[in-house]
Amino acid sequence: MPALSRSRERCASTQGRRVTMLYTHAINRWDGSGATVDAATRTAQLEGGGLLRLPQLPFAFNDAERALLTPAVLEPGKKNISYDLARDRLAGVAGDAALQSLMHGMIRRYAQQSGALVEAMFPHYRGQLRDGRTSFRPAEIEGRVTSPKKDDTRLHIDAFPATPVQGQRLLRVFTNVNPNGRPRHWRTGEPFETVAKRYGRQFDPAPALQRKLMQMLKITKSYRTVYDDLMLRTHDAMKLDPVYQKSVAAEHIHFAPGETWIVFTDSVSHAAHSGQFLMEQTFYLPADAMLDPAQSPLRILERLRGQPLLN
Repeated sequence: MPALSRSRERCASTQGRRVTMLYTHAINRWDGSGATVDAATRTAQLEGGGLLRLPQLPFAFNDAERALLTPAVLEPGKKNISYDLARDRLAGVAGDAALQSLMHGMIRRYAQQSGALVEAMFPHYRGQLRDGRTSFRPAEIEGRVTSPKKDDTRLHIDAFPATPVQGQRLLRVFTNVNPNGRPRHWRTGEPFETVAKRYGRQFDPAPALQRKLMQMLKITKSYRTVYDDLMLRTHDAMKLDPVYQKSVAAEHIHFAPGETWIVFTDSVSHAAHSGQFLMEQTFYLPADAMLDPAQSPLRILERLRGQPLLN
């Protein structure tokens, strides 16, 4: 595969079923420089359920920031450090004011660079993206003890119990910043429509009154639509189905230190099997702001169920 050209990789599958498409790009700067593929093609790859790999795009820590590359920076009981760019608010850091300041500068820079990258790579989304949380994950994921629904080593699509998205897409940027040469090991699964046909049509959503009460009681941060309810039920059903986890068509991917990747995690099923020291940035995108809204989970579920789902 030429180092500076696009490659289209068909992932391995089981029993002939297609799984995730991988697209490698030669972008080597956070302003999008180095691209050899036009923006419309990149956007179509992303919206079509692809995972875009940028193996030449590391996130640089300066000499002082290398002191942050230890799980000791985590508050007890936390699995990651989070940052809200809109509010300039950092959470989950254990340490004195100097360490807090160092962490703040590093994670804020990642948030800003990720935003610049996504706008450069996908100009169709400019003015439509909303910043979500930024996270730094210094803990090893392999061997973590947690409940099945919170176990991200199990294949799943992203849906959050307390944070309804009301049809918006979840676009995420990841970078492996491991200083010890260890890859981030992911497993990706079958296309969203296949998942939706398996799980998304079998559930009856919770009554509207129940979902409204959850908002009033602040169990959820906003109103949980039928779409949010179905996505969360699908997320849980995938994780709680041991037969599915063992038998579904899947591809194992190892992201090297210094590699960045971009994916819609609400449609590309994924699991993180192992790895330590990861940067991540979430963006929210209205489904109708996509180049092809018909490929959004919202429109796919509405088509399969024959009804609108934002009520």
